[in-house]
Amino acid sequence: MKRIALVLLAALLIAPMAAQAGRGNRVHNGCSLAGLVTELPTQNLREKEIKDLLYMREEEKLARDVYLSLYEQWDLRVFRQIAKAERNHMAALGVLIDKYELVDPVGDNPLGVFTNQKLQSLYEDLSAAGSASLVGALQVGAAIEDVDIYDLQRSLERTNNEDVQVVYQNLMKGSRNHLRAFTRLLERYGESYEPVYLSPNEYQEILDSPREKGVVDADGELLCGGGKR
Repeated sequence: MKRIALVLLAALLIAPMAAQAGRGNRVHNGCSLAGLVTELPTQNLREKEIKDLLYMREEEKLARDVYLSLYEQWDLRVFRQIAKAERNHMAALGVLIDKYELVDPVGDNPLGVFTNQKLQSLYEDLSAAGSASLVGALQVGAAIEDVDIYDLQRSLERTNNEDVQVVYQNLMKGSRNHLRAFTRLLERYGESYEPVYLSPNEYQEILDSPREKGVVDADGELLCGGGKR
């Protein structure tokens, strides 16, 4: 079950590619991502930036909801822990949605309910795939983080807004940690994960680097909070 659900991910989750945009950075007081995002200036959002932002909000919900579903079935601590982190990712994107007065696609939708119908179908497929076996569940987790990093990278390339860049960089940092966690657990079961979106070199670089902590800026450089350990 090493490549479980990856065809589905390829068809439904990938974000369009675009040219690289410039990045900026800013030092802030304290060590709160929400505080930093609030402090940074409001800039104009293009249509593609809005589309990416709303999509990433629901993609993070998909990750949270799948992990909660898998935790309920397998009672494996990693799913509960990472689901909490995904809730924080959703909240960070929610700060941007509120800041730019956008209509939140998540709204009051309960667990497993999505505005984006592709994500709705994917949630159902991934939850089912992860329920087949514990190894399959861990493979689903790794696949979600693989494509999440990829989509965040592409979304980052399409924005010049510093506050949006900061959120995407911090979400990618978290997703790299999650990918490390799922891969480590798969190795304990004698299994491995083969990346589909990240290149083999990118994937191996993530695995070879330590767990990341703290709040980073629009370039992914540490601002505060402990750095890498």
